[in-house]
Amino acid sequence: MKRRDFVRRTAVGGAAGAMLVGCDKEAAAPNVQTRKKITWDLASSFPPALDTIHGAATVMSERVKELTGGNFVIKVNDPGIIAPGTEVLSAVREGAASMGHTAGYYYIGLNPTLAFDTSVPFGLNARQQASWMLSAGGMELMREVYGEYGIVNFPGGNTGTQMGGWFQKEITQLSDLTNLRMRIPGLGGKVMSALGVNVQNLAGGEVLDALQKKVIDAAEWVGPYDDLKLGFNRVAKFYYYPGWWEPGPALTFLVNQRQYEKLPADYQAALGAACSEAAFRMMADYDAKNPAALKTLLESGVELRSYPEDVMQAASEKIAENLAEEAGSSPQFKKVYEHWDAYKNASSEWFNLAERAFSNFNA
Repeated sequence: MKRRDFVRRTAVGGAAGAMLVGCDKEAAAPNVQTRKKITWDLASSFPPALDTIHGAATVMSERVKELTGGNFVIKVNDPGIIAPGTEVLSAVREGAASMGHTAGYYYIGLNPTLAFDTSVPFGLNARQQASWMLSAGGMELMREVYGEYGIVNFPGGNTGTQMGGWFQKEITQLSDLTNLRMRIPGLGGKVMSALGVNVQNLAGGEVLDALQKKVIDAAEWVGPYDDLKLGFNRVAKFYYYPGWWEPGPALTFLVNQRQYEKLPADYQAALGAACSEAAFRMMADYDAKNPAALKTLLESGVELRSYPEDVMQAASEKIAENLAEEAGSSPQFKKVYEHWDAYKNASSEWFNLAERAFSNFNA
């Protein structure tokens, strides 16, 4: 099958699936009793204790089951059962799991271009990331990238702009980062490394233990709700903002392409609709849960700190250098980066005019 035809089919499947969400279940899944039953395994990068980010896979699985009359079942497996949390892409690629729920930037060691699937430092916020992916051509570009590994990608959620991490000592200037051991993945990790940080890439379920045992001095995860659930406030006092490396980090459902192409068309549509619904729900849930969680964290004695200006400036300069360097060495990275950057510049003009002015006045 040609790539353009495949992308067109999957896009149409997702659009058709979106229309199913509000339909009567019997109408949405015609002739379900004549369909053979299909069971898939999904490998998650996220521990079940993180009910919002892990829960997106459960929401997706339940909707797929409903939309197919119980004939298409996707079993959500916790990290480590099929693959470690940072090796989900390989599990899906090799067929050990038919599907995965993960973050593309976990795999920039395999292909730096995958960073654009999740988030780029000082890049797009959650709405801009969704717009670039779904309406401005980003999805087709990323499907070309994932297609090289026999994978089809679908939206898997977004956390919104993240916090800047937990530190066991205060950071007052750029030099305080030198030799600091910090868990931070993706291009943000590359920037921190360039600023002198000893970067560690740990899965979510390993971070708290590493902080407790002082294997690391600092860690970033998501934001107040998840950070409170993980108990970071018990092992680190200083809570920094903003998470400049993840202004709108998207998660992704990865599907083994061979398995996807074997699905009946209505199952493909149901899967696309379910992924979209789960992605939307994640962002809404975080927006509802984070305010109360932040209040609880502050009441526990946590001290909020903003990153020093020299840290922000140096990080901004380093990511510009990194992006230019990657674009100079990889035609694929250059293609995606130039498309993404053009969208970012155009989108930011609009957001700065209306959204920023309104938010600044309210603040």
